[in-house]
Amino acid sequence: MTATPTEPAPPADPIQAPGTPEQEWRDWNGLAALPEASLPGRGRAVVVAAHPDDEVLGAGGTIALLARAGLALTVVTVTDGEGSHPGSTRVTPDQLAATRAEELRRALDTLGAPDARVIRLKVADTRVALHEEEVAAALEPLLAGARLCLAPWTDDVHGDHEAAGRAAVMASRAASVPCWTYPVWMWHWARPGDPRVPWAAASAVRLPPAAAALKRRAVRHFVSQIAPLGPGRADAAVLPPEELAHHLRDIEVFFT
Repeated sequence: MTATPTEPAPPADPIQAPGTPEQEWRDWNGLAALPEASLPGRGRAVVVAAHPDDEVLGAGGTIALLARAGLALTVVTVTDGEGSHPGSTRVTPDQLAATRAEELRRALDTLGAPDARVIRLKVADTRVALHEEEVAAALEPLLAGARLCLAPWTDDVHGDHEAAGRAAVMASRAASVPCWTYPVWMWHWARPGDPRVPWAAASAVRLPPAAAALKRRAVRHFVSQIAPLGPGRADAAVLPPEELAHHLRDIEVFFT
């Protein structure tokens, strides 16, 4: 008897599964229907990222608008992102950490925030959930007196993003600061109108052409993530063009 071919099992990790094409998001009228988020016009804002580049991918245009409005910015990278290429023989984790920190600094300069204070908590990449309370404790004093916190979405289906987001939400509540969470990987694994996404709690920052252009330029500084480190699979780009496309729109979405 001939065996019946079976379909291969889908990847257990939704981030490793084939993603939603960007054109599906651009064709969906749900993004245009989102209410407008109201940004503070003065004071200070704290931007939290699990890894250097998350904050620019998810909120780079908003960072540019806050900087242009004159807000003082504190950017907190919870990890150094040293684990992005664990099998690479071309770059060590320490070299990646240094490279990614420099990439972030250049991106912030491009966004018009050269004076942003950057704080590296140096939690081990992929291990943020084990240090969530410590991260929250480190964030709380930084949030004192701030007008706004931006942080990774707590349901992004990436352990570090979710843990960094939970810590930021916890610290923001303790400091009585509004916290908006931004998705990064959601655009990959979700689909327009996806019931797993709390669209009723979503709002949008619509980027003027100048801010959108600054974000596109800033994203290009993250060469270690958007270009291969070498020819081998272990050195492949983390954010190939089809993934990067999700973050080059003229709209940024936040959950509140």
